Amino acid sequence: MSDVVAYEKQGEIALVTIHNPPVNALGQAVRQGLLDGVLQAEADDEVKAIVILGEGRVFIAGADIKEFGKPPTEPFLPDLCGRIEASPKLVIASMHGASLGGGLEVALAAHYRVAVPGAKVGLPEVHLGLLPGAGGTQRMPRLTGVEAALDLITTGRHAGAAEALKIGLIDRIAEGSPRENGIAFAKELLGEGKARRAVSDLPPPAPIDWDAAYEAVLAKGRGQIAPAMCVRAVQASVELPFAEGMKRERDIFMELMQTDQRKGMIHAFFSERAVSNLPELKGVAPRDVSALGVIGGGTMGAGIATAALLAGLQVVMLEMSPEAADAAKGRISGNLQGALKRGKIDQAGFETLTEKALTLATDYAALSDVDLVIEAVFEEMSVKKQVFEKLDAVCKPGAILASNTSYLDVNEIAAATKRPADVIGLHFFSPAHVMKLLEVVVPDATAPDVVATGFALGKRLGKICVRAGVCDGFIGNRILATYRTAADHMVLDGASPYEIDKALTAFGFAMGPFAVADLAGLDIGWAVRKRKREEGIDPRARTTDYPDLICEEGWFGQKTGKGYYIYEAGKRAGIPNPKIMEWIEAERSAKGITPQDFTHEQIVRKYMAAMVNEAAKVVGEGIARRPLDVDMTLLFGYGFPRYWGGPLMWADIVGLPDLLADIERWAEEDPFFWEPAPLLKELVETGRSFDDLNKAA
Repeated sequence: MSDVVAYEKQGEIALVTIHNPPVNALGQAVRQGLLDGVLQAEADDEVKAIVILGEGRVFIAGADIKEFGKPPTEPFLPDLCGRIEASPKLVIASMHGASLGGGLEVALAAHYRVAVPGAKVGLPEVHLGLLPGAGGTQRMPRLTGVEAALDLITTGRHAGAAEALKIGLIDRIAEGSPRENGIAFAKELLGEGKARRAVSDLPPPAPIDWDAAYEAVLAKGRGQIAPAMCVRAVQASVELPFAEGMKRERDIFMELMQTDQRKGMIHAFFSERAVSNLPELKGVAPRDVSALGVIGGGTMGAGIATAALLAGLQVVMLEMSPEAADAAKGRISGNLQGALKRGKIDQAGFETLTEKALTLATDYAALSDVDLVIEAVFEEMSVKKQVFEKLDAVCKPGAILASNTSYLDVNEIAAATKRPADVIGLHFFSPAHVMKLLEVVVPDATAPDVVATGFALGKRLGKICVRAGVCDGFIGNRILATYRTAADHMVLDGASPYEIDKALTAFGFAMGPFAVADLAGLDIGWAVRKRKREEGIDPRARTTDYPDLICEEGWFGQKTGKGYYIYEAGKRAGIPNPKIMEWIEAERSAKGITPQDFTHEQIVRKYMAAMVNEAAKVVGEGIARRPLDVDMTLLFGYGFPRYWGGPLMWADIVGLPDLLADIERWAEEDPFFWEPAPLLKELVETGRSFDDLNKAA
C-alpha cells in the first residue's frame, strides 16, 4: 500500500483508509492507494466487504490542487471510480466532514454510503469552469432524480447529511466515528445478505424539458457556460446507456477544459488563496483583538458591527445621541435577524450578541479599552480628522485606529494623531456583513504588525483581504471612477445609459454601472464630483453635467424611488426614467456632439479597456502590488464576472497587443483620458502578460 492509504482487515471487512492531510485530496498517490486497496481486498477470499474512509477532518475534499494544470496521471479518477463500482465485494463509503468533487464521485462509485450527521457533500466543479468528470453527472441523477441532481451540480453548493439522506444521495446517518459507522453498516449489510448495488445499474430517472432547463441555468449564471453544460451531461444520464453517458460527460468535460472561462475561474481560484499571502507579513504577529469599537451606526457601521459580532468579538457602537444609538442597534438587530433566519445563529445566540456582546455608547470614553476602532462616519476629511483626534486622546496605547474611508487620504488622517504607526484604512463594502471584500489600506507610517492585524481581522470576519496603497479611491474606487467615466463619455457620444447597462449585464456583470449608481445612491457620486471640483479638475478632462441635474431634483436612486430608473413600490427592478434622455440630448446639443451608434461589443470593449488601462496604472504605481490584487478587488467588491477571472485576466485572455492598439487609437481623439498605462505598453513590448507578473511576485 501507499504512504497515504492504509489497508487493514477486521474479520471479513477490509478497511481502506486515506490519510493525506489536510483534506485527503485525490492526488495520484491516493488514487493508486485506493485502487491497490480494492484489489488487495478482492484477492482475499475472507473479505466480504470493503469500507473506504478518510482520517482527519474530512472524507475526501476533492482533487489535489497541486495537480491543476499538469497532465493527468494514472490511475485516472473515472477509471478508479469505475473499478470501485465493478468490485464483486460490497463497497461502503463511510463519510464525514466534506465529501466534495472527486471525493463525492468516489463515494457514488461505492455500493452504499453512510455519513455522520455533520457531513457535507457537493460537486463544486462549476466554480472552476468545469463539470464533474468522473461520473458525478451520471450517477447522482440515478440516486436523486434530475431536479435534485441539477440543483447540486449546476450550483456547486454543499448539502448537509440530512438533505443528502432525504434526496437519496446517502443511505444512512450514523452518530459514530467513520470507522465505527463503516464497520457497523458493513456487518449489517452482510448479515442481511444484501447484494452489490452499483449505481450505474440503477434505472435512469424521468426526463424533463432539457432545453428549458439549459436556458434557465444559462440565464441564472449570467453567461457562465459550465452550469448549463452540466444540464446536457445530466440529460445524457437519462437518454443514453451508462457507458455512453460517461463518454458524453467526459467529452463535455474536455470541451470545458479548453474554454477561456475555465482559465478565468482557475485564475480566480488560485488568486483568492494568494491575495492575502504577503511576503512583507511573513513572521509578523498581529496584535490581539477581542474588543472592537465602531463609530457611526448607519448602514456601513451597523454592517461592520454585525460582522464583528458574528465573528465573536465584543463591539462598542458609538453614536452621537441616544436616539441614534438606538437606531444603530435596530439596524444591527435587523442584520442579525437575517443570520437567525438562515440558521447561522440560534435565538439564544441572537440575544447574547444584541444584549451582551454589543455595547451602545454616546461618549468617546467608552472606547478607552477597545483593541481596534473603525470609524464609519461621513466621508469628509475635516470630520474624519476630528474623529481621529478624539480617538488619539482616549484610546489605550497600542490600540489600532482604522478608517473606513472610500476615497480619502489615509496619510492625512493618520497625521491628525500622535500615533500614525497605529493608523490604517479598512475599507469595507456595503452591506459590510455580506460583502466579501476588505481593502486594507496601508499609509506610509503604519507599523507592520498593524497591517498584519488588519489582515487577521479580515480573515476572522470572513473577508477576502487585499492590500492597497494610498491614492484617491485606493484600488477599487479609483478604477471604478475611470470605467464609470468611460461609460459617461459613451453616453455623451451616443449610447444610452440603458444600452450600456444591458451590454454589461450580458457580459456577465450582475448590474450595469447606472443601475449600480442608483443602488448605491447618486448623492455619493455627487459629493465626490463636488469635492473634485473644489480640488480642481484638469481642463483637458471631458465632463458630464446631466448627472448633477438628476441629484438637484432630489433623485438619488432607489432610496428616493427615482434616478436613472424609476422604481415602483415592491419592485426591485426599475424602468428607464424618460427625463434622463432629455437632459442627455440637451447636453449633447449644447456641446455640439453628433451622437453615434454603439453595438454591445463596442460598449464592452471601451468600458473594459478603460478598466484595464487604469488597473495597469494602479499596479504600475504600486497601489496594488500584483495584478491579481486588482482582479480580486473587482471580483469581490464590484460584481465582475468570476468566470473571466478579473479585468487583468480578461485582458490576458483577449490579448494585450490588440487592447493597447485600441487604447492608442482612442488616445488620438482624447489623449488625456486614454493615455496608455506605461506598464501595459511595457508588457506588450516585452511579450509578457499580467499573469507573468503574478508568477514573478
